[in-house]
Amino acid sequence: MADNVEIVEGCRLPVLRKNQEHEDEWPLAEILSVKEVSSRKLFYVHYIDFNKRLDEWVTGDRLDMKKLQFPKKEAKTPTKNGLSGSRPSSPEREVRKSLDLNVQSTTAPSRGKTLPTPKRKVEAVPLATQVPPATPVPSLPSSAEASQASVFPAVRETNTFKSREEHEQISSLTTNGTARRLIPPQPGRKRKANCGGTDEDSQDSSDGIPSAPRMTGSLVSDRSHDDIVTRMKNIECIELGRHRLKPWYFSPYPQELTTLPILYLCEFCLKYLKSLKCLQRHLTKCNLRHPPGNEIYRKGTISFFEIDGRKNKNYSQNLCLLAKCFLDHKTLYYDTDPFLFYVMTEYDSKGFHIVGYFSKEKESTEDYNVACILTLPPYQRRGYGKLLIEFSYELSKVEGKTGTPEKPLSDLGLLSYRSYWSQTILEILMDLKPDNGERPQITINEISEITSVKKEDVISTLQYLNLINYYKGQYILTLSEDIVDGHERAMQKRHLRIDPKCLHFTPKDWSKRGKW
Repeated sequence: MADNVEIVEGCRLPVLRKNQEHEDEWPLAEILSVKEVSSRKLFYVHYIDFNKRLDEWVTGDRLDMKKLQFPKKEAKTPTKNGLSGSRPSSPEREVRKSLDLNVQSTTAPSRGKTLPTPKRKVEAVPLATQVPPATPVPSLPSSAEASQASVFPAVRETNTFKSREEHEQISSLTTNGTARRLIPPQPGRKRKANCGGTDEDSQDSSDGIPSAPRMTGSLVSDRSHDDIVTRMKNIECIELGRHRLKPWYFSPYPQELTTLPILYLCEFCLKYLKSLKCLQRHLTKCNLRHPPGNEIYRKGTISFFEIDGRKNKNYSQNLCLLAKCFLDHKTLYYDTDPFLFYVMTEYDSKGFHIVGYFSKEKESTEDYNVACILTLPPYQRRGYGKLLIEFSYELSKVEGKTGTPEKPLSDLGLLSYRSYWSQTILEILMDLKPDNGERPQITINEISEITSVKKEDVISTLQYLNLINYYKGQYILTLSEDIVDGHERAMQKRHLRIDPKCLHFTPKDWSKRGKW
């Protein structure tokens, strides 16, 4: 029936798909592209309010033509500043166009240069906002006014800790689901560190929108140039060693490779090749059996390699291209010089096989210890993500710093970090012993120093777990039996842990430019 009506880009209609329970459902979707293969029309659809990794090509028999919505004609309307505007075909496009106007007006005078991004004002979230409404809570005390009052002994089902830490302003974690403009290399360009971004998928996202693209991170976020090309997956399949991967998102591999049914990658140097024959010929010449760089950790079959983005530029760029296939909230940034890459591998008789990686800036003005982080799909849901996160904080401990991941986080990244922070903090609280018969006490700063987790992340995690309560003039941490039981069950499943004794890492002072 789809052939009887002309379906164009921008149309919306229900499309048949299988949900997680393998049941049929008809979510609303937008047609992003139409193509004809062997005299049969195919439609590339984006399911509204679903993650873009679920976008796919579908046949006409999966479209519900009875509820077809055509894109509205663009009607020019006056705006407040006198400029002519237009009514786009969908709400998403309306938001994107307004973003384009804001960013273009900010960045037009110096095209191709990195401009300092004005810091977005983040509203303070007082700790009290997360406390159940049944408990009367006054405003937060300052560090000088933080009170210490006695707490009733904890009964069996709760462990109670008194927090005597000052409670400062908190900014919530944000995620970002769209960012795609390709940034060409700019020799000698100055880098300005900044952070910002929002995502409708995140329950904790702030309302602000960055007025210019961020330029931090080996993959940088930029919502302002969301064109139709980068909204669509361009690689059909990637063969990496013994695995075949189905990319989730667009990645700017060379145009001539996007038409291939399979893109072949050398699993050791990550060079991309157009055919199996080319790969086999390359493997006879490729001497690598592990990522380039220094092996700084090994325990069992798990190893970590530190790779300098300046010394191993080709590998770093190839790694970013591969990572972009599975990270939608960032855009490829070709200047890898200011970054370190930590690649986790699994060893067997054939060599060290890449499992995942994270990158970090050599110098971060905002205490970021991770720029981008990814576990490759074949290794997901096996504990490797938490292992990468734990390793990033072990490095921060050696450096004597607290760290935090660069925002915005992806949806999966936010879940992984929340889980890691929760388990790490609960582990500390449950190990506390009473002091001379009194209830155990600990401050937010002490938790931060022990874990190297930034204080704001500690507070947001305590809020997320709803552990903070106001009782008799002071803030206390209360662990319910449910939380304790849930934590113990989770820790029993967490078999992979970082052993600090196996880490051989000496931090460098990157402020001396010559060491780059």
